[in-house]
Amino acid sequence: MNKPFTPAALDGACASPPAVVSGILRQRGQHEVFCGLTSIIWLHRKMQDAFFLIVGSRTCAHLMQSAAGVMIFSEPRFATAIMEERDLAGLADMHDELDRVVERLLARRPDIRMLVLVGSCPSEVIKLDLARAAGRLDARHQPARRVIAYSGSGIETTFTQGEDNFLAALLADEAKHGKGRTADRLVVAGCLADVVEDQFARLFAALGIDGVRFLPGRSATEGVTVGPGTRYVLAQPYLGATAATLEKAGATRIDALFPLGGEGTRAWLAAIADAFGVDPALFAEVVAKPMQRAAEATRHYRDWLAGKRVFFFPDSQLEPSLARYLQSELGAEIVEVGSPYLHREHVAGELARLSPDVLVSEGQDVDRQIERCRAAAPDLIVCGLGLANPFEAEGRVTKWSIEFAFTPIQGFEQAGDLAELFARPLMRAALLDAGANRERLS
Repeated sequence: MNKPFTPAALDGACASPPAVVSGILRQRGQHEVFCGLTSIIWLHRKMQDAFFLIVGSRTCAHLMQSAAGVMIFSEPRFATAIMEERDLAGLADMHDELDRVVERLLARRPDIRMLVLVGSCPSEVIKLDLARAAGRLDARHQPARRVIAYSGSGIETTFTQGEDNFLAALLADEAKHGKGRTADRLVVAGCLADVVEDQFARLFAALGIDGVRFLPGRSATEGVTVGPGTRYVLAQPYLGATAATLEKAGATRIDALFPLGGEGTRAWLAAIADAFGVDPALFAEVVAKPMQRAAEATRHYRDWLAGKRVFFFPDSQLEPSLARYLQSELGAEIVEVGSPYLHREHVAGELARLSPDVLVSEGQDVDRQIERCRAAAPDLIVCGLGLANPFEAEGRVTKWSIEFAFTPIQGFEQAGDLAELFARPLMRAALLDAGANRERLS
């Protein structure tokens, strides 16, 4: 585990330095990240027959439209039920208004099999009970449709935690509707792109592991059934509420690294194979060629990243896994790994593989972090969009951390794509520098 850092060494000029606990710098301040609503962007693509209805303000609607981009040829499977001034002032019955919006939506979109009511900052400020509303609407529209609710409010969540809350709500709903079904042997928790899910499914089949269920599935009807014999493995590190819900239902977690890069994916699969008693010789045979492809795809980018100093600002909670991957597979030097929250049990293996001189920080004190980053002068800064532009204006090279949440990066076949995400800004900076030099010489 990382050795402790003294507050004076980190913030010598600060009157009240943050606390250092168990080698991790604990910071307190506003998280400079998107809210949990943003996770709908990848969730609505995954679940083809679900619709996410945000109960929020025009600001929520604008955020989602900006995050999703303009969809010209198809209607997205999300929308915002906009709360007006009368709603916020308590002059209208929000439950009656919500019921009317839902009836119009379901009449217009008969393909919806699951309606998800998503709480926002405005709906939570006025204490709108969306869980009660979901229960009422669910009873009305069963069995043709199911209605559930969860919170994506920026008051309580960072943008990846929206997925965590949704999966926990989905599991609670499945516990009501899945009684009598045989429990799944393995649950892979965490939203994965379809292509990644298919690749993992083929690997599980080759290893002889059956009874596998991915959470979330591609359809609302693909329910997860959990029992005392169920094992689960996390595909994403930010699923604290999901893990707690699975364990409450009797499932046992398989402790593993996260499947980023060739080595990370191999370690993730090895932990699963060991839990199910897969013959080591069979495992080695199954992963040999995928490992080779991952190494070949990554090799081209290693020269761009080996020895480069990288600073992670807290954003997605993927930071410890990404830092481990950069250091162990691409030879980068990690300066600081910031994360909004650290699920210590889930990322213990990732942190243990980092060099002992790497600073790990939890939470955010953005001004102090910016000062540390400027003082370190890293070759690459991984941060949110709000920090990237000012850093670029200073001539620093940045990478938007949100891209790692939107892009398929898990698994052997995506190892090259993951390396390219880190290498691309360095390659761009090199091209710009070369062009500037040519212009000066001419």
